[in-house]
Amino acid sequence: MRKEFILALDQGTTSSRAILFNKAGQIENIAQKEFTQIFPKSGWVEHNAKEIWSTQLAVLTEVIAQSKIKLDEIKAIGITNQRETTVVWNKKTGEPIYNAIVWQDRRTAEYCQSIAAKGLDKLIQEKTGLLIDAYFSASKINWILTHVDGARNLAEQGELAFGTIDSWLVYNLTSGQKHITDVTNASRTLLFNIHSLAWDEELLDIFDIPASMLPEVRSSSEVYGETSTELGSRAIPIAGIAGDQQAALFGQLCTQEGMAKNTYGTGCFLLMNIGKKPVISTHKLVTTVAWKIGDEVQYALEGSIFIGGAVVQWLRDELGIIRHSSDIEVLASKVSDTEGVYMVPAFSGLGAPHWNAEARGTIVGLSRGSSDAHIARAALESIAYQTYDILQAMEMDAPSRIKELRVDGGATQNNFLMQFQADILKTNVVRPAITETTALGAAYLAGLAVGFWEDIEQLKSLWQEDKTFVFDPEKNHEAQLHEWKRATETVKFWANYTS
Repeated sequence: MRKEFILALDQGTTSSRAILFNKAGQIENIAQKEFTQIFPKSGWVEHNAKEIWSTQLAVLTEVIAQSKIKLDEIKAIGITNQRETTVVWNKKTGEPIYNAIVWQDRRTAEYCQSIAAKGLDKLIQEKTGLLIDAYFSASKINWILTHVDGARNLAEQGELAFGTIDSWLVYNLTSGQKHITDVTNASRTLLFNIHSLAWDEELLDIFDIPASMLPEVRSSSEVYGETSTELGSRAIPIAGIAGDQQAALFGQLCTQEGMAKNTYGTGCFLLMNIGKKPVISTHKLVTTVAWKIGDEVQYALEGSIFIGGAVVQWLRDELGIIRHSSDIEVLASKVSDTEGVYMVPAFSGLGAPHWNAEARGTIVGLSRGSSDAHIARAALESIAYQTYDILQAMEMDAPSRIKELRVDGGATQNNFLMQFQADILKTNVVRPAITETTALGAAYLAGLAVGFWEDIEQLKSLWQEDKTFVFDPEKNHEAQLHEWKRATETVKFWANYTS
């Protein structure tokens, strides 16, 4: 029987990956390459867009070579990407005019506050489902047009293109023939109306961005074009696109209203499927397009945690208390609790449901007896506490309480964290057999578009559970949750205190 595959390109915040999936939804091969993180100033985060492309091309080539397959055995390519990260390039040369400004970047926080001060926050949320924040793309585009010499003039002359990372990859995969994005990525820009599913002229005026810069918006599952033959002897259809968190929601097959997943990556991202009609949050969450397949659109409520797994990297790289990220579980397990130590890892501000751009990382409750193990445990627990805060807000916006939380991402291999998460949420936490659900979601979307898989019902039959972390109803974490709230309020007080 002839083998056939779907190739997922997973362009993340710290690395580019290519993952080959077979018909059973199993991983055949993975290639990964890290790229440079650029920190020009405190709170600024950039990537070299050309390096993103070169690393993505390298792993695409590597995974095909390692797998020893022919190009015609790859039925389609699906793309998933770090969202909001902003690239502006010259349409004639294809060259970026500035580094990609990453979703974590806070340089436009003051500009966003000035927009909100004009009383435009409600209008923007009603149209986009988003809150005005430096996290999203619009203020990043405005910054580039304002601060890069000649950029505004070039944009007004129609010579510049904007794209989130999916657009940048498709542009390069097609040798500049396609300038597109999908609805999920468009819905993260602050420029896209999630009701009309179109770029919004009023929003473009608010952020002073020419419409000529914007990509064409397409669905999440369709054939957009083919790879340039410069990449190989046979062109491969590009057939699925979704921002990383929406892709993970789809990869977890949270296709019914009320189903939710949390991705534990650099940050953490909790999404709940809310069905076919957008619900605008009243608890500082965002409403986003989950996906569009055919004519059907699904929406999601989302809460974003800026620093999730990155807190473990900080312990490894900056404090040096662990050698490998996986060491943290053993270190944290050396103590039975944190003995009153709480860490709020607001290195890039606090995300949902607090949205405090000025907050910074803080450790409270230290005593002379506090050890590296207490700090390690507090770091892990902070990831679970932040997730708790979001789910509490989400359940106040959504019509029903979730029955379980499906989880994915690197930190889900930490059994201590997953059990602690289940216990404080009082909800079962389910880890799938394949935790690469972001790439899997992109593969599913591409595969559906080319008939590799028949429908969503077939995909549901492929989903497999690895382990369920059952919450212990006898455990009471109310006192710890109260102390966590006290710690976050302390951080916000420090951020806002001026005299």
